Amino acid sequence: MYKISYKTELHVGKGALQQLSHYKNEHILVVADPFLKTSGTLDAILANFDDSNDIVVFTDIVPDPPIETVVAGIKSAGDKPISIVLSIGGGSAIDASKAMYYFAKKQGAFSEAILIAIPTTSGTGSEVTSFSVITDAERGTKYPLVTKEILPDVAILDADLVLSLPGNITADTGMDVLTHAIEAYVSTKATDFSDALAEKAIKLVFEYLPKAYKNGQDVEAREKMHAASTLAGMAFNTASLGINHSLAHAAGAKFHVPHGRLNSILMPHVIQYNAGIEFNNRNRQATDKTVASRYQDIAKLLGCSASSPVSGVRQLVEAIKKLQRKLEMPTSLREYGVKADAFAQYKVEISEAALHDGCTPTNPRVPTAEELLKVLEKAF
Repeated sequence: MYKISYKTELHVGKGALQQLSHYKNEHILVVADPFLKTSGTLDAILANFDDSNDIVVFTDIVPDPPIETVVAGIKSAGDKPISIVLSIGGGSAIDASKAMYYFAKKQGAFSEAILIAIPTTSGTGSEVTSFSVITDAERGTKYPLVTKEILPDVAILDADLVLSLPGNITADTGMDVLTHAIEAYVSTKATDFSDALAEKAIKLVFEYLPKAYKNGQDVEAREKMHAASTLAGMAFNTASLGINHSLAHAAGAKFHVPHGRLNSILMPHVIQYNAGIEFNNRNRQATDKTVASRYQDIAKLLGCSASSPVSGVRQLVEAIKKLQRKLEMPTSLREYGVKADAFAQYKVEISEAALHDGCTPTNPRVPTAEELLKVLEKAF
């Protein structure tokens, strides 16, 4: 028996931002990426609010938001009785706002507030998840906050907000979507419901991410990737993730590689590890045929012949590598720019941290720290 709940009210499509006009006489804390303020996009979004609302804007958001940012955001509201926490931006802004919402409520503030998310990237799916990742900059560690209390009440998905995303961010966030969907599909907590969401997200990514990367003004591709991001978020919010994200959390805190790009680099190696297949030696038997067959199903979904679990895994890995080439993405940490001495310094620490990450328990293969280290070394 399992229980599934989809709490977030979604407003999707052109003109979705007009939903903001329905809120009146509210005290609103807006947490937004600083770029949105300098570009004028934030003012354009907030113009949808009625003048009766009292709005406080906090834009001191940085990638991998640290605990200090969360504290500063709560303090920016002063003593105002905040009734709406509105996050606008990518994963960092939404993660920060979720943490502000959570900790403020624990302190007795924002007690009646609801949480609204407006994503401006098509990647994290954070607008429909119970996850937030906060960084302890001093220790170089990322801490996942996982609780239904931070699941947004409302999400507004307007693809017009992602039309101007640069190609590299389109690629990074799009590969994050793919990682979410694939990890949810092979998770030990996968269900028919999460499978359906993940399958649709995977198909959309392979079809529309190259188009969105090639032409950012392709409205259809942008809308489809925005939907894929949310679908994948709903999938992993139900099924959770695996060691691809565990390693990305730990390595990202040390090397500061963009999260989606890091997930992309790790993905082929994680898939082969989970299936127990090494394609660079003569033994090509899957040590875990159950997991390999799940990857085989994904390969078939993409139109591959995938006549056996082993061939399915191989063809899926090749399809991912082909997608990476279309997106002009690095396929190793070294290619990205991580130095050998830095990698040697932190690789054991990263492996140990990944082993204890909150995403590891639902990975389809139970890893050891030594095995995670080998996956990380292959990705270097």
